[in-house]
Amino acid sequence: MTDTSAQPIVEDDETDIESVDTDAPIVNPEPDLDDPALYLNRELTWLAFNRRVLHEADDPRTPLLERVKFLAIVSNNLDEFFMKRIGGLKQQIAAGVHSQTVDGRTPTQQLDECRAEIAAIQADQERIYGEVMAALGEQDIQLVEIHSLTAEVRERLRGHFRTNIFPMITPLAMDPAHPFPFISNLALNLLVRLRFPGGSDSYMARIKVPVSKDVSKRLIQVDGLDNTFVTLDDLIVHNLDMLFPGMEIVSCELFRVTRNAIVEPEEEAASDLLEMIETELRERHFAPIVRLEVQAGMDPVHRGMLAAELGLNEADDVYEVGGLMGRRDLFELASLDIPELHDKPHRSGDHPVLGNDRRNIFHIIRENGPLLLQHPYESFSTTVERFLTTAAKDPKVLAIKMTLYRTSGGAILDALIKAARNGKQVAVMVELKARFDEAANIGWARRLEGEGIHVTYGVLGLKTHCKLIFVVRRDYSQLRRYYHIGTGNYHGGTAKLYTDLGMFGCDEDIGQDLTELFNYLTGYSPPPSYRKILAAPYTLKRGILEKIDREIAVHQRERGGGLIQMKMNALEDPDIARALYKASRAGVKVDLIVRDTCRFRPGIPGLSENARVVSIVGRFLEHGRILYFRNGGDEEYFIGSADMMRRNLESRVEVHAPVEDPELRQELRLILDVQFADQRSAWDMQPDGSYVQRQPEDEHAKGAQDTLMGVAEKRLSAAAKHKEKNLRSRLLSHFEHRLATTS
Repeated sequence: MTDTSAQPIVEDDETDIESVDTDAPIVNPEPDLDDPALYLNRELTWLAFNRRVLHEADDPRTPLLERVKFLAIVSNNLDEFFMKRIGGLKQQIAAGVHSQTVDGRTPTQQLDECRAEIAAIQADQERIYGEVMAALGEQDIQLVEIHSLTAEVRERLRGHFRTNIFPMITPLAMDPAHPFPFISNLALNLLVRLRFPGGSDSYMARIKVPVSKDVSKRLIQVDGLDNTFVTLDDLIVHNLDMLFPGMEIVSCELFRVTRNAIVEPEEEAASDLLEMIETELRERHFAPIVRLEVQAGMDPVHRGMLAAELGLNEADDVYEVGGLMGRRDLFELASLDIPELHDKPHRSGDHPVLGNDRRNIFHIIRENGPLLLQHPYESFSTTVERFLTTAAKDPKVLAIKMTLYRTSGGAILDALIKAARNGKQVAVMVELKARFDEAANIGWARRLEGEGIHVTYGVLGLKTHCKLIFVVRRDYSQLRRYYHIGTGNYHGGTAKLYTDLGMFGCDEDIGQDLTELFNYLTGYSPPPSYRKILAAPYTLKRGILEKIDREIAVHQRERGGGLIQMKMNALEDPDIARALYKASRAGVKVDLIVRDTCRFRPGIPGLSENARVVSIVGRFLEHGRILYFRNGGDEEYFIGSADMMRRNLESRVEVHAPVEDPELRQELRLILDVQFADQRSAWDMQPDGSYVQRQPEDEHAKGAQDTLMGVAEKRLSAAAKHKEKNLRSRLLSHFEHRLATTS
């Protein structure tokens, strides 16, 4: 995608020849770093990321069922984009906001450009969907229409409908006595037009398609036909005579609505944060509709009626969908157990140190030093869950403190509950405002409170997004503080799908910093500064800007060698982007790995020629954050929870921690080097904001994620061999000692 505002910077080349001093040094004009043309749009660059994800569904190198998965991911991402971003833009427009973003766009301009880009993405999506379904058919995997099946198969499906679906359907008439019904967010609906036999008047009814884990999946496997599926909505359409006996079915058309997810009551006015979030969830259920999807070819009268009833602009807010509507349900198809049509199976291995040492994990950390964790290459359960489970039962552990933004429950919550039952002091900061996980987090919070655990909901006005576990343990005669600092959520499911980093340690200064941070989360006053960590909203942004300025100063003093490298999900904060422009213009090399949103433009002559932006799209979602500053050879590495977004740096509690151990730094250096060198999964941003995928000379070239999977396996294997060698050496020494004492 090309950002239309991202035009090359052109300097005024008109000069007075007579005034030129030919002996004076040539100085490039100072660029205006407030020029909107320097900055890409947040919404459009996020949509560009989804184009890169969609490309994986279009790429024949991607295994077939993984292509299906990427189609589902893009559909799901677009649903969320409408709920959060389009919904937010519509709110701004309704409120009369005309202010421009840093890239020079008003909310109306952004909305118009987003709609155009979404239309283009959906056109590609429909083309790719058709090609992928044809390829699946060649593998005898079919999504068919019921009318194409034999009478015998249709009768079996009718029996399934009668027994398992029919009791759960409630047709709702729409006439003067029956007002237009409430339409749930993202639910599939059938608009049915009927007539009494021999009558001329027609009537309308709506049927909600009951897709749910308790009723039915969207895709129903046809009994007796391997890997042949029909949709639940098609099954309902072919059995409408049961729902409307004696009526003539004139037409039946599918539609779906998307509601705004941005519903946030004033926090300051709420006396109880938990009650406020519950109110927000109820209000979100009835939130304004921002999109109506209708099946291609819907009767224009029906389309107009739906738009009017739902309060939408038919020209702007109604989208026709060809083929399957709600393609996120393709996850059901992508989960088919056909190994040859999937990526090579990946099983997270043990950490090379922890996997070969079954001692108490706190002894290992104390004696070995800090450990770097790389998920999903290394197991979440045998590292993070082991850390917390050990803390729960270790009699020397006195206290556990933890932040929970999103979690899958399971071993994490069980360990916290066990710790409380074992008499340990347990305090958990549950973020109730984690988007789309509010209901789950309310449930976790109440369960923990029911076990006597101290549960808090964070700092007023801020989301708590940092990923921290803090353990106080009595080691010998002193208290020692152990910790886990991560880039990803404490969620066993996403730990298998997202690339994230974590660090175990017991550094005294970091331990003291985390003590003060948790006191802030559960109390009131933030500390004025920290010893080692950088924490938003008070020291992280300022610290990063100071380190960028320092890199410029060191580069100029030492006449070269300046290097800044950052890996993140998004770069949206204008101040960070502006500082990186300054660094690049000063000659500092700026290397950025940015997964999706990125305002910064590399390769602008005279400004960002020393910068590059790379995006990695692969089988796992890139989610780790790394900051690196060469600092004249006195290198600094940080990992943490924050992206370079204004909301993260100014309106959230985030933590980045220094990685000081030389071996851990080598591991981070390897990650950065492998990703910058990727020739399979990497995309290079061009100066205009568009992206070009790298094309390897070797068609069998591995992407960065496959390479890092291989590295993790080799490290574990080497550690096991080293352990076996040490074990054999000890056994031999023991045997020789026994021989000596018995001879």
